[in-house]
Amino acid sequence: MQYAIPTDNGQAVLQSKKSGLLPDFLSLCRKAILFCAVNFSAPQGKHDNCARCQSGGHSRVTPGKFLKKGVNSVKPSACLASLALAAMLALPAMAQEPITPQTTMREIRQNPAVQASGLYTDIHTWERDLAWFKNTHNNETLEEVVGSGSAASCAAGLNLLIQNYESGTQITYKLYSPEEIAAQPSRDHAELYYFPADPPNARYAVVLSGNALYYSGELRGGVSTAWELHEQGYAVFSLRYRIGWEAGDDAPLEDLARAIRFVMDNADTFGVSTEDYALLGYSSGGQLAGVFGNEEKGWGRYGVPKPGVLLLAYPINNFFGAKPAYHLLMDTDRLERRYYSYTVSKLVTPDYPPTFLWYGRNDLMLKAFVYPLQGPTLAKALEASGVPNRVEVYDNAKHGIGIGVGTDAEDWVERAAEFWQSVSE
Repeated sequence: MQYAIPTDNGQAVLQSKKSGLLPDFLSLCRKAILFCAVNFSAPQGKHDNCARCQSGGHSRVTPGKFLKKGVNSVKPSACLASLALAAMLALPAMAQEPITPQTTMREIRQNPAVQASGLYTDIHTWERDLAWFKNTHNNETLEEVVGSGSAASCAAGLNLLIQNYESGTQITYKLYSPEEIAAQPSRDHAELYYFPADPPNARYAVVLSGNALYYSGELRGGVSTAWELHEQGYAVFSLRYRIGWEAGDDAPLEDLARAIRFVMDNADTFGVSTEDYALLGYSSGGQLAGVFGNEEKGWGRYGVPKPGVLLLAYPINNFFGAKPAYHLLMDTDRLERRYYSYTVSKLVTPDYPPTFLWYGRNDLMLKAFVYPLQGPTLAKALEASGVPNRVEVYDNAKHGIGIGVGTDAEDWVERAAEFWQSVSE
């Protein structure tokens, strides 16, 4: 195994991980700090003025919920003991502090484990493709990049990723062989990021972030959601699929199918169940997941198992006026319809996967694409076809808020997981 050590000029030099001392010390320190965080939590996991706590809805205390919701009591002895343990066992690693919402993107990108894990941290395609724009967001905090609604869970997810990498878990997987990439270089941009579950034989979800042609949401959508689902006991694979001009000829569908086949073929290695996997899609990623839920256009076309459930967050049901621009950008030389041409609601059939759907009434993006023909139309199609479904509509849940902390959509991932469990029983 290798890890990257940043040099003075910001370049990474790969070094062999022979002794494992640095990762081990980092891991011990991090675990002690997280234990301290848990012990700052309220008795029985309760939060001030929380109706769900009063009703027993919050039965577990986790570092993620600690970061998001705050605390109302302290266990000083346990906390001091854990801090002392961290100081004694991890002195050589104190320079690598846990990532927080206020950590800058430069610090995240220069973290040896993040670098070596292979996680994609660019935000826009021009940062990847144009040297002038590289590291554009370096001086911004994680919260500034992903938004306040996802920042705490994204930080927790990054710390989980670091912990997994330092314990020997491979994070990044290429979906295509060198020969396939040589034949079509854009395939090199399709990657899968693995977040293992704690229990063995856990169900898994593939997360499809939104993209808007140029935006890549691996942090806001992928990492934050991975943490939330990990806390519910699921394994997660965040998919970096091809976007923009590279998404021609249904490339994102090909990437998604390849990812599912890869996970299924290596289920024993990943420790996941092959039954009832979930596709969780945000915005345009939700449209992609919705198309894939149709047998003819999606999973059946590519010869992979049918999704057990779709979990759709403010999905695009119909791109409307954007379709000609998409076609011109991606498929100029083709007349056939492609994934972005389809209206998801028209692909819903009685055998469509059970679907959890949510969107907000103040979602300006959905309004730009004719609001009544977005979430409302998809919800009607699910009901009319008799597809098991749960639809949540919020007054305050704008587009692109991810897991939505601090909005009406807060804890939607937890409710989606409950729905997933209910339709899998």
